Amino acid sequence: MGAFLLTSALGIGALQAQEVTDKGAYLTAAGGCYGCHTDIKNKGVPFAGGRPLETPFGVFYTPNITPDPETGIGSWTDEEFLAALKDGVSPSGHYYFPAFPYTSYTKMTDEDALAIKSYLMSLAPVAQENRAHDVSAPFSWRWLQWGWRLLFFKDGPYVPPVTASDPVARGGYLVEALTHCGECHTPRNFLGGTDSSLYLAGAAAGGEGEKVPNITPDDATGIGDWSEADLVSFMKDGMMPDFDNVQGSMEEVIDHSLSKLTEDDLAAIAAYLKSIPPINNKIQ
Repeated sequence: MGAFLLTSALGIGALQAQEVTDKGAYLTAAGGCYGCHTDIKNKGVPFAGGRPLETPFGVFYTPNITPDPETGIGSWTDEEFLAALKDGVSPSGHYYFPAFPYTSYTKMTDEDALAIKSYLMSLAPVAQENRAHDVSAPFSWRWLQWGWRLLFFKDGPYVPPVTASDPVARGGYLVEALTHCGECHTPRNFLGGTDSSLYLAGAAAGGEGEKVPNITPDDATGIGDWSEADLVSFMKDGMMPDFDNVQGSMEEVIDHSLSKLTEDDLAAIAAYLKSIPPINNKIQ
């Protein structure tokens, strides 16, 4: 009887662990980890890093996040993973550059963050050295990040407005923490900090130099004339209300991230975007 109970307990434990890993796979898709940490253009191994991210400050190359113990994250503890993802601090203690969106991921719950780790640790390890960033001084000086963080980094969990419905609260968590839409859809100043007064109002030079549209519900310059159903449809297949297809980086975001989300979560994102204050900001 004792052996049976032990075996049953082990079985339940394995089932629960698999459920966490499955949840992590979903959250990893929501977080856009595949798109950033895979050199898609050069047919790189998924999650093994090496993708170049072009910015006004230089080219950043994404790191290997497979569970290889030497070149990936295989030796990281839970605490080290949380510090990296939510605080932007590496296991060796250096600050990550904000090309890595820890400024949004900080709003994620620890439970969700560790589910992502569980999924990443379930992948096959890939031994691939991380490539050095091609960034000139002074922007390459990591010690300057302490000042940048004082100016632009606010840690802490996502807190929905007190009047938010359950769908709007869920959508806010997805937009502000997991899918980190503000990292591209909010303009940045000359130091690379986002302008909170224009949150989600679009940017003339967003991710990789592309124009990024205003996704606040402004009628003239944003998505004010889009219905929530229009938004859900767009996030599923990239088709806009005028029947034009999305191009560029957003096409990739839809293919590898948003289209993987449930109908309920897409509806929650749409509800949140339609609930925020409209900002008139025509992208030149």
